[in-house]
Amino acid sequence: MHRRSFMLSSLAAAGGSVLPGLAAATPTPQAGGWGYDSYLAAMKACDRPTTLTREQFDVVRGRRKGALATIESVLKAHFTEADPNVLRAFNEVPREFYHYDFAARSAFATVAYEEKSKPWRIGFGSALSDYRGQAYMTQLCKPTAQSVALEVGTGSGFQISVLSRIVKKAYSIEIVEPLGKEVGRIFKPLGYDNVETRIGDGFFGWPEEKDGFDLIMVTCAAQFVPPPLLAQLKPGGRMVIPMGQPFKREQFLYVFTKDEDGKVHSRKDLGVYFVPMTGKMLADAKKPAGEKGAAADKPAAEKPAATQ
Repeated sequence: MHRRSFMLSSLAAAGGSVLPGLAAATPTPQAGGWGYDSYLAAMKACDRPTTLTREQFDVVRGRRKGALATIESVLKAHFTEADPNVLRAFNEVPREFYHYDFAARSAFATVAYEEKSKPWRIGFGSALSDYRGQAYMTQLCKPTAQSVALEVGTGSGFQISVLSRIVKKAYSIEIVEPLGKEVGRIFKPLGYDNVETRIGDGFFGWPEEKDGFDLIMVTCAAQFVPPPLLAQLKPGGRMVIPMGQPFKREQFLYVFTKDEDGKVHSRKDLGVYFVPMTGKMLADAKKPAGEKGAAADKPAAEKPAATQ
């Protein structure tokens, strides 16, 4: 399974104040805005049961301001400035909607926007990563309104939802079939019509996107860089990928960039912990170095995720 329990070892849950007017803004994932009734409608459209009451919903939403302040402080601490588009995206995407255990078919929205952010299990070996780490990786990718983005490891769908609020087009691949089927249904009820998902092995990327990707975000630990992902990175593009041995704490984010001449550059970033990438990655890791990522190996037929 490409799934992960994410932790950035160098991020502190610092406090702070959000940009003027940001926390008070009303997210609008649907034309009618977001509130308790739209939360229930979106859950129903995805056939996801919930027992969240209106009173509980109001309490959860009341914690958003603190979470957004933490996100802004973390980004300022690591990048000097917090990207306003990243802050806006985290403000717009209703995180409580993604607190859902797909295997148990049980919502746990009451814990959303927790003061000390942490990963949350969502079934099928997957996790909703902590929001500090997700914000950091989002800004590290440098998304823009003109970007075409690829995510390897859809998980809860939260990370690609955030990216979709910034970029022109967002693609995401999930290797775990039952999870991919369920999460593929969540975007339409939210009005996120620039997201496309599929079930498949993210090692191979999304070769049908002939022009490639401006940014690629991998959310599972690789033992080496999948050659197809580098090939699909546009000149001027940027890939963020955790690398290290499976279930070891000595994992780090790496940033790969491709210059206009097609030359690839890399640098080591913060320490992280992710569950390993599987599929071809694990199979290739057992091969001699010269055989890794062999071009003769073809991906299994991908499946579109379920939609509504």
